[in-house]
Amino acid sequence: MKLLSQTLCLYHHLDHHHTDGVPDRCEGKGLEMDAVAVNEEGVPYFFHDHHLFKGFHGKAEMSNETFPELDDHVHVDAAFRMHYEDSDDHDHMFFFFKDKVLSYYQHKLEDGYPKPISEVFPGIPDHVDAAVECPKPECDEDSVIVFKGFMKNTFQIYFIFSKGGDICTSAFRFMEHYYCFHGHQFTKFDPKTGDMHINYTKNAQDYFMRCSTFGDDHVEREQCSRVHLDAITSDNAGDIYAFRGHHYLHKDDATDALKAESIESAFKELHSEVDAVFSYEGHLHMIKDDNVFVYKVGEPHTHLDGYPKTVKEELGFEHADHIDAAFVCNDQHIAHIIIDDKIYDVDMKASPRVPTNERPMGVLKHVDAAMCGSTGVKAIVGNHFYHFDSVMLMVAAKALPEQHRVSQELFGCDH
Repeated sequence: MKLLSQTLCLYHHLDHHHTDGVPDRCEGKGLEMDAVAVNEEGVPYFFHDHHLFKGFHGKAEMSNETFPELDDHVHVDAAFRMHYEDSDDHDHMFFFFKDKVLSYYQHKLEDGYPKPISEVFPGIPDHVDAAVECPKPECDEDSVIVFKGFMKNTFQIYFIFSKGGDICTSAFRFMEHYYCFHGHQFTKFDPKTGDMHINYTKNAQDYFMRCSTFGDDHVEREQCSRVHLDAITSDNAGDIYAFRGHHYLHKDDATDALKAESIESAFKELHSEVDAVFSYEGHLHMIKDDNVFVYKVGEPHTHLDGYPKTVKEELGFEHADHIDAAFVCNDQHIAHIIIDDKIYDVDMKASPRVPTNERPMGVLKHVDAAMCGSTGVKAIVGNHFYHFDSVMLMVAAKALPEQHRVSQELFGCDH
């Protein structure tokens, strides 16, 4: 194992916080996470005491339900997923606890583990506080940054200082950015210089969790959130409606003004969590589970009598457990419905409506949300979107086009 050529950098840390019972990450100001790591499928794992939160929403489970070896005697101090393509350990998840380290691949403990930290990572001290991977070119070499105490020295390739600001309790790499968590807040940091962006201190609950309450600045929260969108559409006027968890963001096309509200405040019949939405003839068609709700666009939005109707009644799908995305392109009457890796067409003028023209999505194996406007289709995956000039070109594409960041290019987030 060629770990000696990796960069091992040291930063500082604050004592861990413990709670009794099953923790709720949306309670109060939020929880301090002991460790954060992303699994092989890109799902973030947040560790708190002996509990694990998977993804950006959902309840806590015991860590040993997923990792049986993490019993009551094993408290995760730090975790990261190795990015080192020339090593047998690429894409393995490493957990540090006390003077030991565990290596998992596809949630299975590798033979011979746990091992002493000094055996696997020579020179790294015991009782590590936080760790995060740093692949090229974000770091000069494929690297592992390790936070420990108040030490400012490092091993091997280069030297990084921790410069002011709050101290780290866990660390996280997400969407090519680096975050130092301290209590229930987080700060961005530069992995090459160690500089903490002390003017960028945010509440983790607002940006990395789906909670029903807003932070102090809920427009910025929804504008800059790292959590993926559930659904998005643009209406006949070009206004954008983007839905995430319990909240939605409205962008006025004429003024670029942003407004964020709870879904329940504007669409009280829905309450929260929309699966897909599309705009057709001045109405928002909002899909939640196996129901379709229809609202006339306006102030306020008006829920049409007779709705909700089932997905089968409204769109003709016999067995659609979950619709991932839906959109109608400008001045057309075909609703394009994405389910898993397939796309279907539904003629909104037909009676009864039935899905037709089933075809594979090509290079896009999964889509979180999608919308269509005068310039083409935007397919959203995670916190990025891909632009295609037409539905036909999206389906026929042999390679993914350039990625664009949702928060910046659709909503003008400047950080």
